[in-house]
Amino acid sequence: MKEKAQILDGEQIRRALTRISHEIIERNRGIDKLLLIGIRTRGVPLAERLAKIMRGIEGAEVAVGTLDISLYRDDFAANPQQPKVNYTDVPASVENQIVILVDDVLFTGRTARAALDAVIDLGRPKRIQLAVLIDRGHRELPIRADYVGKNLPTSTRESIAVRLQEIDGEERVLILE
Repeated sequence: MKEKAQILDGEQIRRALTRISHEIIERNRGIDKLLLIGIRTRGVPLAERLAKIMRGIEGAEVAVGTLDISLYRDDFAANPQQPKVNYTDVPASVENQIVILVDDVLFTGRTARAALDAVIDLGRPKRIQLAVLIDRGHRELPIRADYVGKNLPTSTRESIAVRLQEIDGEERVLILE
């Protein structure tokens, strides 16, 4: 696939995450009982960035966890290769917490559905919300994000590439075709 357009640069990503942080704090009346859980791979650094921004706003720490959904995917049985299973590391109980699942792109909703199943297996949260940097549409499941950095309607021929410094050594969001 080749690069069609750059949608966000590093500064625009920072602003989107700052806005999402403020929205999360406002909707949940502070950060008490909040638990941010990043969906591997790029949801993890995004969750860590959100927690850092919230710490700057509220002056208190927000717990951040890492969620691996490899074994919860609905295409697990159809994949002839064994999935590469990483670790799930949630530093606090999800019981009676407001869990914010964080991912880079919301597309069909299947990753979010798998993440919901994984979180429910960890316990019973008070509430689960979804924060994404990019919502590109094309839902196959009735899933919607509570917090969105940018709505970006795309064609099914296009792909979204989120590049983050922590993983990719650069900071931008691209449309690939």
